[in-house]
Amino acid sequence: MSFIHDLKLKYKMMTIIEKLIVINVLVFISFHLINTLSFLFKLPSGFIYDLFVFPKEFNEFIVKPWTIITYAFLHEEILHIASNMIILYFSGRYFISYLTAKRVLTTYFLGAIFGGLFYMLSYNLFPAFSDVGSPTLLGASASVMAILIATATYIPNMSIRLMFLGNIKFWWIAAFLVVLDIIQIRGGNAGGHIAHLGGALFGYLYASQLKKGNDIGSWFEKLMDAVVSMFTPRKKSPLKTVHKSKKSKVSSTKTTLSRDKNPNQAQIDAILDKISKSGYESLTKQEKDLLFKAGKD
Repeated sequence: MSFIHDLKLKYKMMTIIEKLIVINVLVFISFHLINTLSFLFKLPSGFIYDLFVFPKEFNEFIVKPWTIITYAFLHEEILHIASNMIILYFSGRYFISYLTAKRVLTTYFLGAIFGGLFYMLSYNLFPAFSDVGSPTLLGASASVMAILIATATYIPNMSIRLMFLGNIKFWWIAAFLVVLDIIQIRGGNAGGHIAHLGGALFGYLYASQLKKGNDIGSWFEKLMDAVVSMFTPRKKSPLKTVHKSKKSKVSSTKTTLSRDKNPNQAQIDAILDKISKSGYESLTKQEKDLLFKAGKD
């Protein structure tokens, strides 16, 4: 139980980028475990992927509308997920610093939606794809490109140091990856590269509008808040209704309950300072319990 308790606390303390990486990795491991068990027992497993990957046919998408989001958490190969998560981690750190953590999910999900729509439209409009059969789309690349391009658009002249290359401006990296995707459309993964470009387009539009003071993703943030509130139970007040003449007594009761319910803020600040200096493992069991209780409250 203590191990689970520590894992929950560590997850709560992660940034939103780190949480997205954890979710992607857990989904990757889970699906591959299912595939391994299916192989060992000679059971069909392809239908599980089919439920969550994004199709090119509009009629199939209407039956499985959730796939325009779920495909952005699926990966087939280790190299695929590794490259996506590395880019997500490093570009996401700058994104949080300049565009705030609140906008990460908006960019990730809308980048996936733009990428999926670009993929579907391209495969149904361009004659070059008329004989490709029924391919499907999976991977976080469109979402990752949205975050990378949004960051590069918002801080184009920010320089980062790369091994053997020295200082490179952020927009150089972004431009190189976009050109690479355009060139590789004629290759074997045309749909994937087209989806990357869709995510990149959203990232560019989103950040360029933010620089002008327009938040084109605010509607999605409100939608997410509304969905979360639907599944968040409301806490009932522990106070009983009392007569108006007992105002001072009620005030005293509120103060006492508040003091009993929440740990002392000074203690929490001291624990957080200790973590920043010595790491989470330096905490005692009492300090971990206190921090966990504060997170639940």
